[in-house]
Amino acid sequence: MGKLFTIGEVLIDFIPLEKGKALKEVTSFERVAGGAPANVAAAAAKLGANASVITKLGNDAFGDFLINQLLKIGVQTNLIKRTNEANTGLAFVSLNNEGERDFSFYRNPSADLLLTEGEIDSHLFTNQDILHFGSVDLVESPMKHAHVRAIEEMKEKGGFISFDPNIRLPLWNDHEEYRRTIQSFVPKADLLKISEEELEFITGIQDKKKAISSLFTGDIQAILYTKGKQGAQLILRDMSFDSNGFTVDVQDTTGAGDAFMGAFLYQLLQHNAQKENLRSILINNYTTLLPFANAAGALTTAKKGAFPALPSLTEVKECMKKGMDIND
Repeated sequence: MGKLFTIGEVLIDFIPLEKGKALKEVTSFERVAGGAPANVAAAAAKLGANASVITKLGNDAFGDFLINQLLKIGVQTNLIKRTNEANTGLAFVSLNNEGERDFSFYRNPSADLLLTEGEIDSHLFTNQDILHFGSVDLVESPMKHAHVRAIEEMKEKGGFISFDPNIRLPLWNDHEEYRRTIQSFVPKADLLKISEEELEFITGIQDKKKAISSLFTGDIQAILYTKGKQGAQLILRDMSFDSNGFTVDVQDTTGAGDAFMGAFLYQLLQHNAQKENLRSILINNYTTLLPFANAAGALTTAKKGAFPALPSLTEVKECMKKGMDIND
């Protein structure tokens, strides 16, 4: 069975202890591990996958905390570099009454952005592995070039690439540059996850059908189009499949999309998915792939913080069993 590698930011999320307040009004926070690539690896590892994160952390207490949290949940940390040149990244989050978020990031730069292409081991990957990445660390930095090198190495070995843009507009001064950067990385992926809120920004196209169609460029074989509590859609070039969401008492949406993605990639590893058989696996197993990932994402929103809320395999299966919890 293959291994999941994620590359990009691992940081501290400071989650507010007060809900329904703007970030400037929050007075107390709880420290939790975060960063989309870390969340995806942690979600997959919690379910039982072999998962590892490629990044760089500061030689500071926050970096030590993140290493401990990753190890505790089962993520391998041997590919995480440490540095004295920058601190570990921080993100302060506020939550409205529906659990939706507002972010303020502290990285100028943070340690993750200093990972270099020369620090990517060319012998890491096999044709059974998956490499997953997002857009947060694609700002012009050594880390952007590390992404390019990792993607090239995985492609050369025959593994497949997963991309979730996971847009964070406050991190980019030039939103047009952000759009162009995402568009330049989309063709490098085999599997793309995109939310309904992100579709128009990335494509610049208002019509949903045309916007999604425009994303089938380069190596893209499939798109996961997520719709929050309404579920998700798996879209191939010539067919699509829908799956409804699950009803939960939402506390915090932080990490829900990452939990969805980690659960989806966990299942693909279970099916020994590779670049060549990805399409057939998706077509033959979408009736379980999508509900499983939807359940993982929904369960994550029922608790605060990404890592603390990630569900176990037993919890996901129990959620799927409760057919009455599925939105109509």
